[in-house]
Formats: sequence, C-alpha cells, structure tokens
Amino acid sequence: MSFETAATPQDAVDRLEMLYEEAKDALRADLQRFFDTQVPPSAEERARYRYPMLRVTYEPSQLPAATRRGYAKFAVPGIYSTTVTQPGEFRAYLLDQLQPLVEEYGATIETGISEQEIPYPYALDGGDEFGRGKVSAAELARYFPTPLLALVGDEIADGTFDIVEGQPRPLALFDAVRVDYSLRRLVHYTGTDWRAVQPWVLLTNYHRYVDQFVRLALAEIEAGTAEALVTPGGVRIDREGIDVSAAERVMSAPWHRFQMPAYHLIRAKGEEGVTLINIGVGPSNAKNITDHLAVLRPNCWLMVGHCGGLRQTQIIGDYVLAHAYLRQDGILDDHVPPDIPIPALAEVQVALQEAAAEVTGEKGDRLKARLRTGTVVTQDDRNWELRWTRERRRINLSRAIAVDMESGTIAAQGYRLRVPYGTLLCVSDKPLHGEIKLPGAANAFYERAVSEHLKIGLAALEKLKEAGSTIHSRKLRSFDEPPFR
Repeated sequence: MSFETAATPQDAVDRLEMLYEEAKDALRADLQRFFDTQVPPSAEERARYRYPMLRVTYEPSQLPAATRRGYAKFAVPGIYSTTVTQPGEFRAYLLDQLQPLVEEYGATIETGISEQEIPYPYALDGGDEFGRGKVSAAELARYFPTPLLALVGDEIADGTFDIVEGQPRPLALFDAVRVDYSLRRLVHYTGTDWRAVQPWVLLTNYHRYVDQFVRLALAEIEAGTAEALVTPGGVRIDREGIDVSAAERVMSAPWHRFQMPAYHLIRAKGEEGVTLINIGVGPSNAKNITDHLAVLRPNCWLMVGHCGGLRQTQIIGDYVLAHAYLRQDGILDDHVPPDIPIPALAEVQVALQEAAAEVTGEKGDRLKARLRTGTVVTQDDRNWELRWTRERRRINLSRAIAVDMESGTIAAQGYRLRVPYGTLLCVSDKPLHGEIKLPGAANAFYERAVSEHLKIGLAALEKLKEAGSTIHSRKLRSFDEPPFR
C-alpha cells in the first residue's frame, strides 16, 4: 500500500488507527483459524501483519516561529519516520507532537504500511486469550511473527543509530515494536494494565508509601475530586466501592505477586492523574521500570523514598533535595558514562522546594534546617558501609549529603530517555553517625514521616502541572534530536 498524504494531523492519526486495527484484526483472525483448524497463514496473509508507519517531511520555505518548547522541532530539513502501535491510545500524544510541526514548520504528513511485522503476542490484549491448548509456542513461531529481541533496541534514544544518506531520519525515540515490548513488560511487573498509567509518576522504594497513597486516593474519590483507584490484580475502586473495608481490600490485594506493584489515581473530569510504583530496592529495578515507563512518554517521574544521611547536622526525618548525583550504581555506565553530568531541572527543583514549604508549613531558616540540597550518592551495594575506609574519600570529595540505591539511576534514565526527573528523599538513618535502623525507632519514624513526604511529592506534581510544557527542558535534547518528545 502506498503512502497517503494527510490533510491534518487528526486525519493522519485517524488513518493510523484504521491501518493498525486492520493489521491486528487480520492477525487475530488468522491465529484463531490456526487454533481451530491448524491451517497456517499464506505468505499473502502474513504480509498483512505490519505496523502502520508515520512519515513527516520538512522542506523549509520560511523560518519557523521562535519557540522555547523542548520538543516538536526539526534538527534539519528532510524526511522523518517511525512505526506506530496503539495509535488510538497514543492519540493525544501524537496530535501534541504533530500539530506544531505542521503549523510552525509547514511539514507534510503521510501514513502507510511499514515492513515491521507485529509479533503475534502483541495482537492479543491478554497475551494469550485463545489458550494454546495442543498448539505449542514452537508451532506458532513457524507461521506467525514472534518477538525478536534482536529487533528491539534503544539506539535512537542512546544516539548510536546510523544516519544513512537518502533514508528517513527517526521521528520518535521508540519504534512500534520497542513500545509494544515495554507495554507488556509494564503489565508483567506492575500487575496493572498499562493504559491505567498516569502521566505523572511517583517512584518509591518502600511499601508504606503505598499505604499512605491508597488512603489519600480513597479520600479524594469520596470527596469527588478523583474518579477511581486502579491497583494490582485488576482491583478498581470508585465512589460506589468506597466503604470501611475499601482500604483493607486494596492492602490485601495480590500486590505481592508483582515485582513492582503500581497504583493509579485517576482524577475526575479528565484531569491528569498520578501513578505510584513501589520499585523496591536497587538500581536494577530502577532502570528496569523506567526503561518501560519511558515509552508512555510521561510528563515527569519523581523519586520519593528513604536515604541514609551523611551529615552530623541532619536529623532523622529531614529531607534531601538532590541537585547532583554521584552515580556508583554501574548499571548505566555504557549508556550514560559516570563522567556525563546529570543536570538538575530548575522547574522540578523549585516545585519540590515550594511543595515542601507548603506541606510542612516551614519557611526560611526553619525550612533550610529540614530541607537540604546537595549531592546524593547512589550505590549498587546495600552494605556499602562495610567498605567505609574505601568510600570515605569519594564521599568527602563529592560533598555528598545522602546515600541511596535508586535516585541516581532514575535521574540518569530521565536524562537518557528525555523524561523530566527529580528526587526528594527522607533521611531514615545516619549510618556514619551511629544512628542505624533499629525496629522500634524505624517504626516510629515511618508512622510520622511517610505521610508528609508523600504529600510533598503529590503537591510538587500539582505545581509541575501548572508549569505546562516548560518542564520538558531543552537540557534533555541533543543537537540532532528526533522531533517527537
């Protein structure tokens, strides 16, 4: 099928939806026939299982309007393309990217069929609704496209792709098969439908934050400011489900079956909501979940968790607002080497500081006494204290004020994958000063501090919503960036 020029971005997305649904329906129908009759698809039938392609051409006839926007820009004139999956779900995002390219640059949009096949599991919403029965995965792989990890990569995001003269340049950071891969991973790790993920994300490393989030969410639903709470295991609570046992039902839901359970607060009246994910402990989990969240193009992710305070003047329950990271996690060294600085984003830093002042009710010197900005060390070894004689020099040289296991990784992933990021940690122990985590003291601290900390994170996200597109900082873009955010 040849490419067709779209009159408007809306027309382009409409056709992408049609082409995608036709391809998916054809694949599903042939799968069902194979399950029923063992008749495989012909070569002509298999040729229908292809992702739609979006192609945008920029031939400048005039200078584009000046803009401080951090996305929807062309690096150079030419043709840009990407394959697209789930265009109906990504409709708002696609329109937000395409409209400025047409209105400000005079770009033309075309849609058509790509050469990239849709792997058969990605055409099944549940992964395997038909129930294979006597048909093995090996048999399916003989006749239907399967996920091939050799075709899934982050070369565009990492800037390692080759620009071939005469070939289109990348239009987006992720192509269709990379997006589909991550959408399924999100379901696997979080225990919730990826469609429930909200554009504002809080990441935490402790389940007590989940307990507080659930209580706050249920209060919002009861007050009418939120529509529903979606939790692991398919539990959805709206106003009709609010009763004295609602919190207990959520707490006892099968979140423990999932490695990184997610909780989605869906706001009322179409307002953008908030997702909280308990990513657990360690940089590997932090990279894993952000690799997959990034394909949804969230507006921001913030780390709100616990840390060890490194200064004598800090008190248990104080806050640390990271403005730099000493990354000793090692997990991203090949993608973003440790000598590459990870800049603090001004809009995020201001939002977190203002939110802390509002929630705590403290200002000036009193706020500075509780909220300290500085460098956070992110370790890959939970028992780093056992090698203190080796760590002491680097901590002193970096002037670090706190240590954790996720924040530097999350910030580096935000920088790498162009998602605004920030970190507000709460000091839960002071390992260098004899104040270690003991059960009694720890429990008293948790009861007092977690609720306030979570409220600061939520308040900061509300402030960032008001900032609008300015949070998508130009600091996150390279000189030859794909046009799409």
